[in-house]
Amino acid sequence: MTPLRSTPARRRGDAYEIMEADRRRFTEDGFVHLPGVLDEDELAAVEATFQRFLRGDIPVPGKDFCDMSSEYSRRAEDFSVVNIMLPRKYHPAWRGNLYERRAAAIAGQLCGPGMVLDYDQLLAKRPGRQDAVFHWHQDLAYWPVTEDTRTATCWLAVDAASEENGCLRFVVGSHREPELRPHLPMGGDRGKSHTLVAVVDEARDRIQCVPASRGDVVVLSERVVHGSGGNRSRDNWRRAYVVAFRSAETVAAERRMGFTHSHNDAPAALNAVAAMRRGRSLDPPQERPAPPYLS
Repeated sequence: MTPLRSTPARRRGDAYEIMEADRRRFTEDGFVHLPGVLDEDELAAVEATFQRFLRGDIPVPGKDFCDMSSEYSRRAEDFSVVNIMLPRKYHPAWRGNLYERRAAAIAGQLCGPGMVLDYDQLLAKRPGRQDAVFHWHQDLAYWPVTEDTRTATCWLAVDAASEENGCLRFVVGSHREPELRPHLPMGGDRGKSHTLVAVVDEARDRIQCVPASRGDVVVLSERVVHGSGGNRSRDNWRRAYVVAFRSAETVAAERRMGFTHSHNDAPAALNAVAAMRRGRSLDPPQERPAPPYLS
């Protein structure tokens, strides 16, 4: 186990202090690496619940428990990138945990007022799985078109992340490109897998890998191109806990069209998002109130 770096001066209760250099990196590069957002004791509490999800002690229905490196039809015991969407929906006791609160403070400092939690996610790459690749993508390619796109997606390293076990990597500054990059469904069929794959030229694009220690957080914007490689290590998992914050108005707009970030969302909502991204008009599904777990 890699020991956590101590940054107690930046952690104060529910808060974590963002420096001017952090804001500059987030603005210029599209992401920023923050050391020691959780200490070892705080991380141990997160890890215990994370493991309950991985063991199946907390049931997650349908496509919200899937493998992001393969098709929905893959058997759970064969998953390479275990993906659990909306854990706070399926385990309400986790709502409002310390990491959520500290991440909310980070999002407000980086993106300004009015940011609320949009969704959460758990990711775990099994050891020795070179196919445990999270393909290049921009988060905004998955989401509806909204007026305010401000996003702070906080990615917590539950395990030390290295190039060997599949740390995050970015196309630096790609969030400043005027248009999203082309994205295609992995395998050509979005019905078989949720994964989209962006066009990246690794010989020409400026690629940066971002190793992280346990308890570190990497914050990324909605337009930065990112992904991660497979897990080549023999024994080490690579687990991450994601919480994403967007403006209250944007989250409300998503929910009105039935979009919750669940892979179980109604096809009408997902089709509406796809049509928006293609620049076509499509009548949205019937508006409905936000689910209580997201209120």
